[in-house]
Amino acid sequence: PNGAGKSTMVNLLSGHLKPSAGQILFHGRDMTGLAPNRVSHLGIGRSFQRTNIFPSFTCLENCWLAAQSRLKNSFRFFRRCEAYAEVRERAEQALELCGLARHRDTLADALSYGEQRQLEIGMVLATEPSFLLFDEPMAGMGKDESARVVELLARLSKQYAMVLVEHDMDAVFSIAHRLTVMVNGEMLASGPLDQVRNDPAVQQAYLGDGEEQF
Repeated sequence: PNGAGKSTMVNLLSGHLKPSAGQILFHGRDMTGLAPNRVSHLGIGRSFQRTNIFPSFTCLENCWLAAQSRLKNSFRFFRRCEAYAEVRERAEQALELCGLARHRDTLADALSYGEQRQLEIGMVLATEPSFLLFDEPMAGMGKDESARVVELLARLSKQYAMVLVEHDMDAVFSIAHRLTVMVNGEMLASGPLDQVRNDPAVQQAYLGDGEEQF
């Protein structure tokens, strides 16, 4: 439910918030308190509830900038030409993965809202992550746009480890392999989908005393 701490968890994992206690480990490495750029360099990519793109840039240029951010020499004035080729290849691969290759030269501002969300996902992919964090990626979408993003995330779930925060339970059940329910900043239940959706404590937290289930 709202206020459960889902976005706070994503912000902690991505370095946008520093924990007041405890540790955050990624592949056995302590990343507690690292800045977002350093978290990204570890291979963790995230999207936000509000779309973060460059409206006046083309789709390719948006992904180009995202890919460039991962290069160790991305802020040097003099760089080898090979670096630009590497960035362009990453950007084009990301556009292919997110389903926007045909819009590579289209300004981001000209895309539909759903396509802009796809572009943001493409920008995340351009950083070559190994672990993805998605915070309500379907928020504000119509049915058709949401269906396209669900299809995209379902494909990505076969290639990447990911955490998906989402209120659309139909979308969650079509994508997720494991479900975790949070209430008041604490984990209420976690496990296989059917196990969690039929958990009495989960039903009580989301639906009160009614008999309806997810």
